[in-house]
Amino acid sequence: MRNEIRDAVVTEVESRILEACLRQAELPGGLPLDVLVNDTLYHEKKRLELHPQAPGRDDDLAFWGHVKSRLGNAGGPELRRLLQEIIDRFVREVLGNFSDAVYRLSTSVLPRTLPVLLNAMSPQRLLSKGMPDLSDTIRIEGDIEGLRRCERLGTVILTPTHVSNLDSVVIGWALYAMGLKPFTFGAGLNLFANPLLSFFMRNLGAYRVDRTKTAPLYKDVLKEYATVTLEMGQSQLFFPGGTRARSGFIEQHLKLGLLSSGIHAYINNLVRGRARPRVYVVPCTTSYEVVLEGETLIEDHLKLVGKSRYIITDDESFRPKQVMRFFRSVLAMDGRIVLRIADPLDVFGNRVDAEGESIDARGRRVDISRYVLDDTGRPAHVPQRDRVYVREVGAAVARAFREHNVVLATNLVAFTLFEHLKARHPTMDLYRLLRTGGDGTGVEMGVFAERVRAVAVAARELADAGELHVTDAVAEGNPARLVGSALRHYGSYHRNPVITRRGDRVFAGDMNLLYYYHNRLAGYGLEAAAVADSREVA
Repeated sequence: MRNEIRDAVVTEVESRILEACLRQAELPGGLPLDVLVNDTLYHEKKRLELHPQAPGRDDDLAFWGHVKSRLGNAGGPELRRLLQEIIDRFVREVLGNFSDAVYRLSTSVLPRTLPVLLNAMSPQRLLSKGMPDLSDTIRIEGDIEGLRRCERLGTVILTPTHVSNLDSVVIGWALYAMGLKPFTFGAGLNLFANPLLSFFMRNLGAYRVDRTKTAPLYKDVLKEYATVTLEMGQSQLFFPGGTRARSGFIEQHLKLGLLSSGIHAYINNLVRGRARPRVYVVPCTTSYEVVLEGETLIEDHLKLVGKSRYIITDDESFRPKQVMRFFRSVLAMDGRIVLRIADPLDVFGNRVDAEGESIDARGRRVDISRYVLDDTGRPAHVPQRDRVYVREVGAAVARAFREHNVVLATNLVAFTLFEHLKARHPTMDLYRLLRTGGDGTGVEMGVFAERVRAVAVAARELADAGELHVTDAVAEGNPARLVGSALRHYGSYHRNPVITRRGDRVFAGDMNLLYYYHNRLAGYGLEAAAVADSREVA
């Protein structure tokens, strides 16, 4: 967020949260202030017990100890002061900072110097291709003009898939490359401890999201912070998956809390008669040939749903040497990171036309301001109604994620081999297959190439039907090139080979990584193309 509006945001968020707490405390059956403060104290004490290494723990213990000592004998005025102090503390923990100098450095200097600093380019390539920059690596495609148009006409919520901790950096640079103003974005508190990312997180407008905090009051502050910044015309980036997709699957079960800020901001804009009240939701997908934290993410996923660490603070993105190695491999291999912009939506999940007006399924314009009128004909918040709208826009974003998923060679080749092995060993459950890799005999290259070709053809047909997208290489469907490209990319970064070729056969290497890259294409019905004849040829 731009620093010139920070003070106004802090004041507005604190005032709204306090007013809402006081108002509901007076309602029949409402939550009294002493219960609200005590509930927040309980959640924070529990958090500090569960996370003994939490940043700022000593300061938090002192603050909440002071709250506890004052709460016992607190009357009305003291309860209000306590609540104000807690709200102010939460807001200032969340608050982001924006530095124009760091933004200029990030968007103009680093993209051109990073490849050279990493020694990723040979002298011969420098002579033949010239000085590289990030535009050689990050490919931006899709409805770019639609995103630009939405920014001109209103405020934008960009909702990407979340693959890697590098997503914020990649998307931030892409927004600059598309000629857009800086977006505000929420970043997990763990990223502010990342030795490589923390400097940029602290100076490029990121606001802090502490996912270990479970107090409802803290979550209300987060949502109101996002709402107020949207109302003030500051476009935002939300990851509706909530955290990185550890499994490698395209996210479909989205967290709607922050996404609801779009509807709230739109209604508030109408109430206040703002000149540009509209808020647009623009989904996008990020796709990587190789994923920096792939090994750690899939390992964490496989430990069992519900027992994972949820917040990982020691993966590859926290190891500077590993990050350098990743970028070297991507740049040296002409690897692509694809950012695909989906069709813009309004905050109810309707598509919008070239003039930013909402259209229904039949292409007819609709007046969405009528969606939020109360019984008196005025725009108003109606919680039960608005929750339905949030679910609808969430479903529209999830559909866009699937439709704008970009099939890369590394995903297609991994998908083909994993499905082939799974079909060959139908009695093995997933975990046994991952442990053993099948019978270890590999797949004859001719058979595998034919299956890769068949999956590429099937993927291209889905792309023609608008169900996903493919790269030019996948559309061409040359199996030898696809397999060769995938193996080179795997080998350029992962120390444990994902797939190896020995003689005229291909073998699964790291089964967990094979499964991870495979999962990006799961659920599209491509399995049949991958498994034909899988049991006939060893």
